Amino acid sequence: MSRNAITALSFFAGLILAPVAVPAGEIGRVWKSPTCGCCKAWVDYMQSKGFVLSVKDTSTATIDQIKSSAGIAQKFAGCHSAQIGGYMIEGHVPAQDISRLLAEKPDAIGLSVPGMPAGSPGMETDGTVQPFDVHLMKKDGSSEVFAHYGADAKF
Repeated sequence: MSRNAITALSFFAGLILAPVAVPAGEIGRVWKSPTCGCCKAWVDYMQSKGFVLSVKDTSTATIDQIKSSAGIAQKFAGCHSAQIGGYMIEGHVPAQDISRLLAEKPDAIGLSVPGMPAGSPGMETDGTVQPFDVHLMKKDGSSEVFAHYGADAKF
């Protein structure tokens, strides 16, 4: 392989995995399945809250590789992944929690809403909200509850 080809591959790999240091209201990246409606609904929700996101429709295998490279434990994996302000965002995380994360800047991988709780952003149905936690994923593999939402939550 030529030196130019290696340089180009390194550049594009860095675009996928390099931290993006941006505040809310600027650019973040989302990797999702092209056929997942709830992922698109979450992107639409985030954009309605002022987040400008580039969206990459890709395979589950690529999304899983991104999660693995970022150190995201399987128990925190969501159906889509985003990178905003250098943090990984897994699943249907509310915008206000991402804004808080960006303001507080903890030493962490990012936030996760495991599973697909009904009523979370992008998973709206009939107004029902299944209580859920937003987890702060720490670099040492531990986590803590960053936010809790009950059945009366509004996003």
